[in-house]
Amino acid sequence: MPIDIVQLSQTLIRFKTEPDQPGELATALDYLASLFPHLTVEQFTNGGFRSILVYAAPQRPELFKIILNGHVDVIPGKDFQYIPRIDGAKLYGVGALDMKANLAVLVTIFAEIVHEVHYPLGLQIVTDEELGGFHGTKYQIDQGVRADFVIAGETTNFAIAHQAKGILWIKVQFYGETAHGAYPWRGDNALIQVHTFIALLLQKYPTPMQQTWVTTVNVARIETPNTSFNKVPDRAEVWLDIRFVPSEYATIVAEIVALVPATATYTILAHEAALYTAPDNPYIQRLQQITTNVTGQWCELYGAQGSSDARHYMAVGGAGVEFGPVGGGIASDEEWTSIAGLTTYATILREFLLQQ
Repeated sequence: MPIDIVQLSQTLIRFKTEPDQPGELATALDYLASLFPHLTVEQFTNGGFRSILVYAAPQRPELFKIILNGHVDVIPGKDFQYIPRIDGAKLYGVGALDMKANLAVLVTIFAEIVHEVHYPLGLQIVTDEELGGFHGTKYQIDQGVRADFVIAGETTNFAIAHQAKGILWIKVQFYGETAHGAYPWRGDNALIQVHTFIALLLQKYPTPMQQTWVTTVNVARIETPNTSFNKVPDRAEVWLDIRFVPSEYATIVAEIVALVPATATYTILAHEAALYTAPDNPYIQRLQQITTNVTGQWCELYGAQGSSDARHYMAVGGAGVEFGPVGGGIASDEEWTSIAGLTTYATILREFLLQQ
């Protein structure tokens, strides 16, 4: 039975698939798996997160020609946003843009043509992309999943993100000396150390006034175990989310660490290479031409500020892009996707997959 893209999008939006809701994530994933009763649905679990890989063969191919990659987890929203709403030409709801509706298209087109293509085609659905994709896409890759080309169905307004910034997540721990708050000169305030470090960091990597292709630093959290007004804190920690341009992959850690005082320590939680696929890649050129023909507008290539799970394939010699339909209001109360854009997205993917 053909799958209705809008109905499937609405169904997926109703699942409260926030990162701390394992039950909802599992239910949504099981629902999607149930749509493929006559295909192989390979199950993976790592770190408490599940993912699936769907294909039309009794055994997993050594190399997929193309994998469509999507995620069911969302950036948390308000309760009313889990009730999908259609207003005119737009579908509203949590994940309507990132990426429940996009995923509905991936699922629909895959189900429609997987038996028509004469090459290994896979559908990869994960539940931890918003947390970095380490337990979903990366874990599947660690288990041997390979692809020549990956399309991560993130919303790109029908442009192609052939590169995206890398990720460095780092915690820096500062140590001082405690003292009574009335005599601050007798101590060494760890929070003041944090302040000095952040000032140096932002001097080297100033926050741009608008979107631009430079390395950026987000100070995500500052904390101290101190709970007293009248005590100089002797410990503090800062969390940094650093998004670096591809050319800085080999140097970014050393550049950040050079700013860390000798008395502090640091812990690297993630150092992920940036996504980069050359513009002359044959898959990109074909996708670009098909998109241009279908939409009637030139399909641009660009560098994405955020990341997607496509980047994990770079480490094993794969190529990939982010490519998706039109939408807006990501992570806001009014997140939306264009209903007509979903149909256009389906048309582009169908033609692209059939022309390989």
